[in-house]
Amino acid sequence: MSRAVHPGRPSERTLLTDPVRYPEAAQSGVRTKRAFLLLLLTLLLPGAAQVVAGDRRLGRRALRVTFTMWLLVIAGVVLAGLNRQLVVSLLANEWFSLLLIAVLVALAVGWALLFINTLRLIRPPLLDRGMRPAVAATLALLMLVTSGSLGYGAYLLNVGRNTFGNIFQAGPAFDPVDGRYNFLLMGGDAGEDRTGRRPDSISVISVDARSGAAVTFSIPRDFQNAPFSEDSPLWEVWPDGYNCGNDCIINSLYPVVSQDYADLYPDSQDPGAEAMMDAASGILGIEVQAYILVDMAGFEQLIDAMGGITIDAEGWVPITSAEIPGSDPKRYYPPSAWIAPGVQTLNGYEALWYARSREYATDYSRIQRQQCVQAAMIAQLDPATVLSRFQEIAAAGTQIVETDIPRDQLGSFVDLAIKAKNHDVGRLTIGAPDFGDPGDFFSTYPDIPLVHQRVQETLAAASEDAEAAPAGTLELETLAAASEDAEAAPAGALELETLAAASEDPEAAPAGALELDRAGLVEALPAQAVTDEITVEYLHQLAVNQDWTTLESLLADNGECTPA
Repeated sequence: MSRAVHPGRPSERTLLTDPVRYPEAAQSGVRTKRAFLLLLLTLLLPGAAQVVAGDRRLGRRALRVTFTMWLLVIAGVVLAGLNRQLVVSLLANEWFSLLLIAVLVALAVGWALLFINTLRLIRPPLLDRGMRPAVAATLALLMLVTSGSLGYGAYLLNVGRNTFGNIFQAGPAFDPVDGRYNFLLMGGDAGEDRTGRRPDSISVISVDARSGAAVTFSIPRDFQNAPFSEDSPLWEVWPDGYNCGNDCIINSLYPVVSQDYADLYPDSQDPGAEAMMDAASGILGIEVQAYILVDMAGFEQLIDAMGGITIDAEGWVPITSAEIPGSDPKRYYPPSAWIAPGVQTLNGYEALWYARSREYATDYSRIQRQQCVQAAMIAQLDPATVLSRFQEIAAAGTQIVETDIPRDQLGSFVDLAIKAKNHDVGRLTIGAPDFGDPGDFFSTYPDIPLVHQRVQETLAAASEDAEAAPAGTLELETLAAASEDAEAAPAGALELETLAAASEDPEAAPAGALELDRAGLVEALPAQAVTDEITVEYLHQLAVNQDWTTLESLLADNGECTPA
């Protein structure tokens, strides 16, 4: 008499020959292998476990989504290789990035649900008691790697989307001028002792639109008589240039226009920045098209987010302490710390002081250090750093960066930034040492036609070298001339005549030295040969003795620096 078969129930033969779909009759070891096989299938081909052991309709739908996603990923990789600029532009696009975030979230949720469904197919009660925790732990780990990664990717993309929306503006893209994009980069400082924000660091970065070769033109903050073109709104106010003497140094233009002449730029969100662009255009003889304003008070956050920057410093740089009350000219108590020569990895605090310190040095040395810090950031802000520290960099950028660069043009500019890493950054300072010596007052009475001529020569040399030289060998004539003309004493070239004279003639000692002497703080410094190494202790004692002449001599080379 044959046994009746229940409708919809598999036969005993099927139960024995198909343990993947019907594990009830399988041995214990087979059930364990089946469990890990189903987890592996869900990891590599989401939906495959359902096809072989569960709801085939659900599995087929999931597989269609899986294969579609793989095709889209492959297409994206190919497109990135053929047109990197287009891919970056799509990622920076407000609506496309929102769509991509939604897709990533949906995939993360769907993959997690498939893993949960796979756990149901595994049927943990059929497993040996000792294997159940291992299967559960493996499932949790795989869900974290897959759905967790997709969810985190969606989160980072949303962070970037918000960052782009907060920093960059909506607006029409602009074309290069004479084959170059020209950006004004300002380091803004709104200290308690100032009225409004003053950009103490002013430079124009000119980038070749084809090769990415970049040149930085640094403008001293005390530059006077900045000219304006006739099509600038400021021509009506200063037709002969910004020429009211020491009150009209260029870094005062920003607050003056922001407070008194904002109506000249009715469509601008930042009239002060627009005025600085007009002034920089007149000084250099090129059209500055956009600005980037970095809040120096938050600059260290960005450097810390990058993991620091590495430079090769030639001279000692002080980290300034408090101002000596009533000192004229302004002087400070002994530095709280020093940044030593040599290869140094600077954190945000140190990098900010390295770029801003001007104690015992000229503004031109400070400009050189600022150029070095900018070049180091360009060199070291590589894709690996951006990806590994994206959240921190994006958060810092939102807090400290303002710009009028249109969001829709980010793709082309990111592509240019990547190309720029293949070239050395050319540098020209509109003042000493590229235009005379610090005592020549070039920044007070500039020769504007000469500046225009040198700017064009520098740009031409940069473009020619970018085409002729392999990546990394760009050496501008201007940079070479600057290095040759800069007169700086080598480390250890100590001259103690000033200190000795001050010790022999108390009346000739610097202001305040006698008070320090009476307090027992001034010490006789040991004779030090020119070959001896300068130490922090020696520099500190010079500062305690207020021997600023010797310190200025020793620190004459502290503007020389290269990215490491």
